[in-house]
Amino acid sequence: MVFAYYKRLNQTQKRIYRASDKVTSVRLPEPGRFSPLVIRLEEALKQEHRGETQAACQQLMDAMSAALNIDPVSIKVLAARPCKDWGELHGLYYPHEDGTRARITVWMRTAQQRRVVAFKSFFRTVLHEFGHHLDYTLLNLADSFHTEGFYKRESSLFHQLAGDNKGREIKRVNAPKEQTKDDTREYEAFKDKWADMKRHLQEHK
Repeated sequence: MVFAYYKRLNQTQKRIYRASDKVTSVRLPEPGRFSPLVIRLEEALKQEHRGETQAACQQLMDAMSAALNIDPVSIKVLAARPCKDWGELHGLYYPHEDGTRARITVWMRTAQQRRVVAFKSFFRTVLHEFGHHLDYTLLNLADSFHTEGFYKRESSLFHQLAGDNKGREIKRVNAPKEQTKDDTREYEAFKDKWADMKRHLQEHK
């Protein structure tokens, strides 16, 4: 099955799309060894500690990248999600270019009430953005599209890493409503890209 936006792709993009769609899983070597890292991440999120949550995410990204023998990716965890008329932005992926390391940005609080995101939702977002990294570094694709295969690969990672914990959720708590300087700088950096993001989200959902 292909999504509706497939019709609007050029022939090169369609070939990439089909190649992505064919791969439905990513097998992690000895997935059980990542359990302590996932638990550390869950606990950090539960404690609302952004620095520790980012450190736990980075440790997990590094471990998975090493296990899959791919280039590493940096990850930044920010507080409240940016919000526009199309909804809340959960995460972003920036491919490696011009000598810079590929990077991921995710947000750990909801946009309006500044509540900590449930672990399952947050972890899915982290793995979703890591999935884009895998498209470029593991599958060697020239672009990363949201295909049925992409979402199946994301699910395969989630069930390998958090299958035993998938029923657990973080208690939602009230949080301060102010944003930090890092959030403001990140938002300003993304501000000029909102139109492209909106188009991308509409076409690739």
